[in-house]
Amino acid sequence: MSDLPPAAQRPPLAPAMRLVLELGPLVVFFFANQRAGIFTATLSFMAAMVASMLTMWIMARRVPLMPLISGAMVMIFGGLTLYFNDDAFIKLKPTIVNLLFSGALFAGLALRRNLLPIVFDGMLSLSEQGWRQLTWRWALFFLVLAGLNEVVWRFFATDIWVAFKVWGVMPLTFIFALGQLPLISRTGIAVPDEKPD
Repeated sequence: MSDLPPAAQRPPLAPAMRLVLELGPLVVFFFANQRAGIFTATLSFMAAMVASMLTMWIMARRVPLMPLISGAMVMIFGGLTLYFNDDAFIKLKPTIVNLLFSGALFAGLALRRNLLPIVFDGMLSLSEQGWRQLTWRWALFFLVLAGLNEVVWRFFATDIWVAFKVWGVMPLTFIFALGQLPLISRTGIAVPDEKPD
């Protein structure tokens, strides 16, 4: 008999494990590019992304929204890259993904629908104003990332773009996320512990 709990009872992925599973394919992409070039790196990236999503599914019986969308886009743009033998597709992928995320968040703001809690997958509990402010910041940040990707892939060599994608975007995202901690602290809502009667 399996020791795994039923899907409904499985806890969400620990943040550290989720981070490893999301960053792992990018690291594979970087080292495969160093050893064998962008096309082998693209194929390796696709395989690592599938492995990452399968691991998330096995551990939590679900794949969070952002990794799911990113994984789907890697499959689409990676497939186009390999089919047409043109690395412009995989280089354009981060621009499109970031524009999609930014556009969705801006649309949510315009429609007064809070989409960011879905992105954070229950990791935060904020006031309505806190979510709104955080949504503005992330929407603008995704827009900046899209612009940076366009500049780097169009004006620099492929190896520089790959290095920027792995060792530039990730630290920038981490620093930006840390910069949101004061806002999260100010607008966070304490969730009472559930204790049995």
